[in-house]
Amino acid sequence: MEERHKELTQKLLQNNQLFLKYYQEVRETGIKQDFHQVIKPFVDEVKMETDEWKELMKKWLRENSRKHIYEKQIDLIAEHISDLSIQAFFPETSRTRFTNTNRTVEYFLTSLLMELKK
Repeated sequence: MEERHKELTQKLLQNNQLFLKYYQEVRETGIKQDFHQVIKPFVDEVKMETDEWKELMKKWLRENSRKHIYEKQIDLIAEHISDLSIQAFFPETSRTRFTNTNRTVEYFLTSLLMELKK
């Protein structure tokens, strides 16, 4: 089962990199994507993966207590991922806020992946 945890965490890390890529593209071009054709399907897919990840990680955390990982962090990172998946498509999104949130997600998921490999 922990393989699925790792797989989803890696997928979320890839998504996080995609968020940054999309955000940089939209900032450079200023072109917004079509909401129903591009944004909504992408956000829905990310949400589905994030929800599954969140539930698996909470269950894993209850069974494998870790000193520096808490359920509230899992919830917060899931919320950040959801926000980033939407904000990545809008050029008016604050660059500082977006990049700080993106880095937070990357740091947490990378740290979590190392914990899962122990």
